[in-house]
Amino acid sequence: MRIPLGLAPENRMVRVVEVRGGRGLIRRLSELGFLKGEWVRVLKSGPSGPALVEVKGSRVALGRGVLMRIIVECVPP
Repeated sequence: MRIPLGLAPENRMVRVVEVRGGRGLIRRLSELGFLKGEWVRVLKSGPSGPALVEVKGSRVALGRGVLMRIIVECVPP
């Protein structure tokens, strides 16, 4: 099942499938580690505001708009 990272459940590993956006956003996210095939864990997420995610061993806070542009694949627990 493919969903935006902003809708992924907390404490669940998901895999990046696609990053949508302009060249600047895609480059910025790739520099942070959000590359196709990379594993990401949502550490803290609420109904609004930024979420805390872990990628490549680093914690990153991202706003809702950016989270909705990162498409991930949920794997069964």
